[in-house]
Amino acid sequence: MTNTDTGPRLRMPERVADALTCPVCGQALSRDARGLLCPARHSFNVAREGYAGLLTGATPPGTGDSKEMVADRLRFQTAGHYDPIARALADALTGGARDPLIVDVGGGTGHYLARILDALPDAVGLTTDVSKFAARKAAKAHPRAGAVTADSWRILPLVTGGVDALVNVFAPRNAAEFHRVLAPTGRLVVVTPASDHLAELRPALGLLDVDPRKDERLAESLHTRFAPAGERSVRFAMDLSHPDALTVVGMGPSARHVTPQDLAARVASLPDPVRVTASVRVGTYRPEPARRS
Repeated sequence: MTNTDTGPRLRMPERVADALTCPVCGQALSRDARGLLCPARHSFNVAREGYAGLLTGATPPGTGDSKEMVADRLRFQTAGHYDPIARALADALTGGARDPLIVDVGGGTGHYLARILDALPDAVGLTTDVSKFAARKAAKAHPRAGAVTADSWRILPLVTGGVDALVNVFAPRNAAEFHRVLAPTGRLVVVTPASDHLAELRPALGLLDVDPRKDERLAESLHTRFAPAGERSVRFAMDLSHPDALTVVGMGPSARHVTPQDLAARVASLPDPVRVTASVRVGTYRPEPARRS
């Protein structure tokens, strides 16, 4: 990617920048005085924090994390509560392609990708997220990584077959786009909650139960495009303060079904700290060969 100006600097390794494409037409991007530009003259801004704004069209109200939500999540992640998940992700990606490009789709603050890159010193990475507040943090999460704002349900702004590994942690999955951008020898690693994830908080706080068909639905969503290549269960205990208990609830879909005031009152009745089980499934998948139409 050619840099021909002195505007906001895109904070990412050259190889990561070269893998970016126009989310409108799919062509390569280059720098101009305003940001990023494709041959069809579609242009995109580079924020002063160093991430590229590659969202197209309107997003529904409430889409993406707010500034306050991102701050809470980053505090929770920095405290190390979910570090065993990060280690499991790094383990699942060990022994793959040389000098891999790893993309965390819907990766929020870039925390998981940063931990993966710490464990894989030859890798570079990119975090995509719909929230500009998350992208601001992700752009600075690791010197070998960058960030863009992008909608996981639309065309991913990445070159076809140019990604060595995709990571998806409690985030939306677009199987068709995952298959398109992933190299034929690449890996997709998906983290989903197990039935006993946050079990101690669910009855006390009136949270939704984990869908008992979640694994089945995951398999259905990836069917014909990906084949299972490994699975690992990660289960551990966390001692959470009341603010961290509120944050971990807010990081999942249950937060939309309880009012903030009611949730805060219920959390206040719990022990402080409260011991909570984290239980997830880490599944690895390989792309199936593309079928002829």
